[in-house]
Amino acid sequence: MIEIAAAVAGASIGVAGMSFSSLSKRNNEAREAVIRLSMAVESISEKIDDLHTDMRDHNKEIYGRLNNHAERIRALEINP
Repeated sequence: MIEIAAAVAGASIGVAGMSFSSLSKRNNEAREAVIRLSMAVESISEKIDDLHTDMRDHNKEIYGRLNNHAERIRALEINP
């Protein structure tokens, strides 16, 4: 009877240890996934900021040219 109880206790300890190691492994994998996703989001954020800056500079140039053309057209309309 003692042998059966010892076998059951040994098996229970083995299963608990395997469960704990599996849970620990999943936790590490989840942590690594969160880190990778955080880095990806940070990289995308930087690229969007760069794109926004480029678009703002481009818009300044376009509106400057449009204003220049509008002034030229106005001058031609006033002095035929």
